Amino acid sequence: MARWPKARGGPAIALLAVAAAIAVAAAGDGLAAPSQRLADARPGAIPVDVELVLAVDISYSMDPEEQALQREGYMQALTSKEFLSALREGANGKIAVTYVEWAGAEDQTVVMPWRLIDGLEAAGAVVEELQRTPPRRGSRTSIAGALRFSRTLFDTSGYRGLRRVIDVSGDGPNNAGPLVTQIRDDVLASGIVINGLPIMLNRNRFMDIPNLDVYYEDCVTGGAGSFVVPIRDRAQFIDATRKKLILEVAGREPAPRVIRASAEKPRISCTIGEKMWQDRWGGTDFR
Repeated sequence: MARWPKARGGPAIALLAVAAAIAVAAAGDGLAAPSQRLADARPGAIPVDVELVLAVDISYSMDPEEQALQREGYMQALTSKEFLSALREGANGKIAVTYVEWAGAEDQTVVMPWRLIDGLEAAGAVVEELQRTPPRRGSRTSIAGALRFSRTLFDTSGYRGLRRVIDVSGDGPNNAGPLVTQIRDDVLASGIVINGLPIMLNRNRFMDIPNLDVYYEDCVTGGAGSFVVPIRDRAQFIDATRKKLILEVAGREPAPRVIRASAEKPRISCTIGEKMWQDRWGGTDFR
């Protein structure tokens, strides 16, 4: 797992079909990854390079401007030249994507069902569909609930991806529903990769933590090639979202850091959000 470097000279990303080649070679040796074995068990499904769930935080801690920037980031990314170039480089030249908004433990909404993107026209249709959906907001922040819900969407996607990815964004730690590490481990055991987009604007609000990127690295994300792309100011929203989406489509990860994110022991308590909520309001909400 890696984090996007703090500074890059631009979005120059070498678009290689490495992930597809590895998957094909592994299958030939009878050593296919869990996600590939699961995909092979769905005859009749449309082959794609990636099945991608975009799971977006809409909790009240996200103000309306941030929510608008978050959605705008994905809409601009899907029609960018860099994204479309990465799409063409894939083994199948197409991906399947669904867009989910989430807040509390039982608050998840599929804003856009599974859609196939195989070029500019299809990408534009997806953007128009997202534009037609009015924004909403919800209480609490249940990353665990978002992951649990997103995992079920792959079962009925109708697609067969070389990779399955949940792309989760949010501005705080898990504070409702099951323990996030428990659900994360269940998702990873299914062969699904989890990438993260922690939003760190240092607003000094309740439930903000200064090292949300570390929390995402150690407690939320995981799987082969997984990574975290932090956002530290509003101006980064669109650019960071585009970079992350390109990496996911191209099947690549950023250059690794000196210290790997996947440490044996978390550098931060994975129950910090639950504890902060209990200290403020009392009671528990583990389901």
